[in-house]
Amino acid sequence: MASGGQFERMAREHLEREGLEFVESNYHCRRGELDLIMRDDDDLVFVEVRYRRSTDYGSGAESVDARKRAKLIATASHWLLTHPALADSACRFDVVSMSGARAKPDVDWIRDAFSAA
Repeated sequence: MASGGQFERMAREHLEREGLEFVESNYHCRRGELDLIMRDDDDLVFVEVRYRRSTDYGSGAESVDARKRAKLIATASHWLLTHPALADSACRFDVVSMSGARAKPDVDWIRDAFSAA
């Protein structure tokens, strides 16, 4: 059985194949957690990874609701405060939504899925 960590690893490998560079994973603070932090050229990318066996009740991406987006934005803001050398970087929020077979799920990478504005 695959765990959340295995899906995050699959998402990281997918993003790296697409040219992104790994920065950090599973950043925790009081405000929440960031699954992956990547770089896409000069941009910092905060990535939420979601897996759904079936999309009958919506995709993983659709489960990133307003409350979850607010937590991700707050956590990313905290991460930037703790990494002042990167605080002026352009940032975006991506979602990697996976569905189907656990061993080889379909991957839907949504760039700039939502903004902090």
